[in-house]
Amino acid sequence: MSSLALALAPPAKSVVLYRNGDPFFPGRRFVLNQRHFQTWEVFLKEVTKSIQAPLAVRNLYTPRHGHRLACLGDLQDGCHYVAAGSERFKKLEDSSQLLAAAVLVNIAQAPCGFCPHPQLQEFWLRPCLGCSCCSVFRNGDLLSPPLPLPLSKSSPLQWDTLLAMLTEKVNLRCGAVHRLCRLDGTQVSSGEELLHGHYYVAVGDEEYKKLPYFQLLVPQGSMSSTLWYVD
Repeated sequence: MSSLALALAPPAKSVVLYRNGDPFFPGRRFVLNQRHFQTWEVFLKEVTKSIQAPLAVRNLYTPRHGHRLACLGDLQDGCHYVAAGSERFKKLEDSSQLLAAAVLVNIAQAPCGFCPHPQLQEFWLRPCLGCSCCSVFRNGDLLSPPLPLPLSKSSPLQWDTLLAMLTEKVNLRCGAVHRLCRLDGTQVSSGEELLHGHYYVAVGDEEYKKLPYFQLLVPQGSMSSTLWYVD
């Protein structure tokens, strides 16, 4: 491509894409320019590979109303979209997933109870009023930061479905997640018991291991340590 053509090319766009029906997927940022993505098909192929979609991505939708995009020109700079195959579009019911994952900050630096707004990163340690989520540690693991778990009161997941999704994301050494426990070891039995800003431990078929998860894996001095943790 000539230097004149590059100069006349439209400016690059930055968008964040989510996997259809996966509330745990943190989102993937793509920077689009004419040099790397000359056609819609090439872009969708790259999306399929980058977000590790189970099936080839065929469609992109707006996250609220499910409007289908038809070409690269439909993508708006700074916006979020849902990537899907040929299956039905699944609406994002709340903004927690959009807010929690659209920033370029490592989740290990702060607990998910305080999801940053993508345009207000200085509020990283302040509660985001639009976000509803809790955090999940891995049983016996004092090296990995807690996993963000978005909560939706309008359409809560069935308990078995939630445990199955955690199994995929948490990657316990022993295999499947069978239980969620509070930090004192008491067991949670339904999604309705999960509280925004609180911390839990994903447990397999082994015994719950009462360890200092919070003290070692959550930055002490953040607002979460004074607002959300009760020993």
